[in-house]
Amino acid sequence: MSRAPDLILVDGSSYLYRAFHALPSFSNSRGEPTGAVFGVLNMLLKFVKDYGPKPIAVVFDAKGKTFRDELFSEYKAHRPPMPDDLRAQVEPLLAIIKALGLPLLRVSGVEADDIIGTLAVRAAKEGKQVLISTGDKDMAQLVNESITLINTMSNSLLDRAGVKAKFDVYPEQIIDYLALVGDSSDNIPGIEKVGPKTAAKWLNQYGTVDGLIEHVGEISGKVGENLRAGLTTLELSRKLATIRTDCELPGDSAQLTPAEPDVEALRELYSRYELRSLLRQLETSSPPPPGAGEAPSLFNGGVAPGSDAAAEGGVGKGSHVPASADAERADASGATGAAAADTVGAAGATPAGVNAVMVVAPPPAAIVNAERRYETITDWAQLERWIASLAAAPLFSFDTETTSLDYMKAEIVGVSFATEPGVAAYVPLKHDYPGAPDQLDRDKVLAALKPLLEDPERAKIGHHLKYDAHVLLNAGIQLAGMRFDTMLESYVWNSVATKHDLDGTSERYLGLRTIKFEDVAGKGAKQLTFNQVPVDKAAEYSAEDADVALRLHKVLWPQLQTVPELERLYEEIEQPLVPVLLRMEHTGVLVDRSLLKAQSSEIAKQLAELLATAHKEAGFEFNIESPKQLQQILFEKLQIPVSRKTPTGQPSTAEDVLEELAQTYALPRIVLDYRALAKLKSTYTDKLPEQINERTGRIHTSYHQAVAQTGRLSSMDPNLQNIPIRSPEGRRIRKAFIAPPGYVLLAADYSQIELRIMAHLSEDAALLSAFAEDRDVHQTTAAEVFGVPIASVDSDQRRLAKIVNFGLIYGMSAFGLARQIGIERRTAQKYVDTYFTRFPGVKRYMDTTRVLARERGYVETVFGRRLYLPDIRSGNTQLRQYSERSAINAPMQGTAADIIKRAMITVDAWCQREDVPARVIMQVHDELVLEVREDAVAAVTAALHERMDRAAELRVPLKIEVGVGANWDEAH
Repeated sequence: MSRAPDLILVDGSSYLYRAFHALPSFSNSRGEPTGAVFGVLNMLLKFVKDYGPKPIAVVFDAKGKTFRDELFSEYKAHRPPMPDDLRAQVEPLLAIIKALGLPLLRVSGVEADDIIGTLAVRAAKEGKQVLISTGDKDMAQLVNESITLINTMSNSLLDRAGVKAKFDVYPEQIIDYLALVGDSSDNIPGIEKVGPKTAAKWLNQYGTVDGLIEHVGEISGKVGENLRAGLTTLELSRKLATIRTDCELPGDSAQLTPAEPDVEALRELYSRYELRSLLRQLETSSPPPPGAGEAPSLFNGGVAPGSDAAAEGGVGKGSHVPASADAERADASGATGAAAADTVGAAGATPAGVNAVMVVAPPPAAIVNAERRYETITDWAQLERWIASLAAAPLFSFDTETTSLDYMKAEIVGVSFATEPGVAAYVPLKHDYPGAPDQLDRDKVLAALKPLLEDPERAKIGHHLKYDAHVLLNAGIQLAGMRFDTMLESYVWNSVATKHDLDGTSERYLGLRTIKFEDVAGKGAKQLTFNQVPVDKAAEYSAEDADVALRLHKVLWPQLQTVPELERLYEEIEQPLVPVLLRMEHTGVLVDRSLLKAQSSEIAKQLAELLATAHKEAGFEFNIESPKQLQQILFEKLQIPVSRKTPTGQPSTAEDVLEELAQTYALPRIVLDYRALAKLKSTYTDKLPEQINERTGRIHTSYHQAVAQTGRLSSMDPNLQNIPIRSPEGRRIRKAFIAPPGYVLLAADYSQIELRIMAHLSEDAALLSAFAEDRDVHQTTAAEVFGVPIASVDSDQRRLAKIVNFGLIYGMSAFGLARQIGIERRTAQKYVDTYFTRFPGVKRYMDTTRVLARERGYVETVFGRRLYLPDIRSGNTQLRQYSERSAINAPMQGTAADIIKRAMITVDAWCQREDVPARVIMQVHDELVLEVREDAVAAVTAALHERMDRAAELRVPLKIEVGVGANWDEAH
């Protein structure tokens, strides 16, 4: 904020739910719940103390339908009723707030968000600075130069730059962002499978939802299909997400001055509800400064004891926060004492006691509050002193600043170090702008640092060290001793946290807001590359990066050591995998550019033919990418029966609906075929040639460890893991991935690994026996489910059994099975019942896992990776059931991810021997792809069996299938 606030608005609804879910179930001697009252008052009193007696309002929802209910009858329909224990605390809380002299605002039929939005905008127009205290992300849309948010749980301010840093979009884009992402707690539809990253990416590219819609045909893949299918509800989502700023409210901000507290009423209320610490404060300290007269009785006569202040469906939009868990930490300084006791990354309210391990102990003050002593190194004497300091330090953090995020093209602009909290330095090397100061010679500086950086015994700390290792490798330095990567420490501690970037991780674990790249380089088309950033700004930014990484390590590493399984996971899997991925990425994959271009031309012809056929089938030309036009043609002109509707009552044209209609009607099949081919063209045959590095002739992807919650690697820029294999056109794309002369590609794929893991976890006798005897498990299942001798199982029965095997272990219902294989639900239920009768261990494992997940709040892989389930005890049936399905399949997916990572580490170590003519170049789910010299195929195959088959000790044997060819398609 540019100055102290003139008006403070407190989102009481947000406070209420925060306190209720953050504290254990306190109660007085009468058995009346008091935890939420205690928590809200502690937060509120601390907040008022910090900001002093000035115009303020504490705003709550009131009963009554709102304009959003009129827009959408299903608004908040999935939200469970307010818990009885919470409802009982509302009236006492409001009575106490009134006795404190704080103005209370409620308007029947208007949500708290809209009251706050109206008052904030009104005050801002009057030239006032407004501070809104809330934990509601929707409020970010209100932020501007005059309106700032504060989250008292993390003690962080959210101004315009802060909104961009947190959501990667600006405040004016938040409504569109929320419309795309949706909100399950409010039942705002959004676009299916579109999360924060995708929404931000689109809005950064197209500016607004309207701009996105204009380019909807450019969005490829499944997410593009979902976007087109959801266009009919997007405007509704936008309206539901919009906070009103023009509500008719009685009174004005001049009436929001706090009044003198009613000490006698407070004493009676604190005594009645046995809030002893608050009573002691009242008796031993002077009352707060008086306000201007009596507490205002605004908006339906104010809130008096006995009134009902909370809406039946819950309090406030999106106001739930994760549980903190520990009653001992509650004190008068805030709802949970250490406001930063953050259940990392959990979305939605979580019952107290669940996911307790997710709570990070408050960081030591010496780490958080260490005085910053940053240096800018511009002469050799300084550099030599720092090199001596680094050499003497037991470990140090390190960071590079570069010209590009593309690690194969990035050039080093500067480097930074830190040796202890607050002690850091930046060495500018290639800042190039008018008036730039003299800098040390880059090559000489890197040569001086090379012995330290290449020393494997010298432990380094960094955040995403793999990137720094890439750019150093370009400069002839092989970074060694990459012992501690705080991005991976955060990820191993809790993969459910939405982001593991340095800025977010620093705020989450240290409560420190870092300098953002946009703060020093600007934004948009005028954004500077780092070599154009002034040295003084660059120095503070980069030195802080190194400093914060070191501080994070000093907080996160002790936490990991409290859980031996997680410490082992980091030290034996995630950290050793970094140099393996580094080598794979830097090597890249050889691609035939001309073949891809030829395929692109052929697909373009096929698309034109399909489009002409679609127009002929419809009887006129239309935009095949437009869901609205498709609706009109299918359901109005062609009179095809509507099988499903969107939330707004429009006929759905989602992919699964079209698949169902395509069994009977021609046009839906044509549309589906067109979409599939258009995706191949835009995503692969057009784009891959552009991503070939001109220097190496290869494609260099980035494998990300800290993205997928289950531990699976993610391939990006480009994504090599989603290249299709089932369609002929998709397989042709794989033909373009080729081996160099004298070499072949070898693909080693784990066979039925997740079913083998299920056999191990469930200890089902029939499954264990099938794998031990190396029988075809799908054939075995078919024999059991269909009641025929194993020798009599035909191909169709085996196909159905495969669907049953994979469907049921991932929680598919009889209804889902019936739809997938096209049978009656009753028959599908019979298959399900028979399956679980024949494989009782699987059913027992599923039931037991659900119970344990609810008790602990997480499940584990065979290797101890924890997968948190924040909604496992949600009152929302859909969220809870989804979490239960995740509880069953996440250990299998996570264990499979751990196994392939262990295999990569051992296979790569073998390949690094001088006499091995092979190298790993790709990892795709359960498959490794290697470049192998033609005369070494037999030896490499034998070595892979030896290492990959023994990557884990399970109750059943692991098995790989190996293929060899001149290209990836032939090898698979």
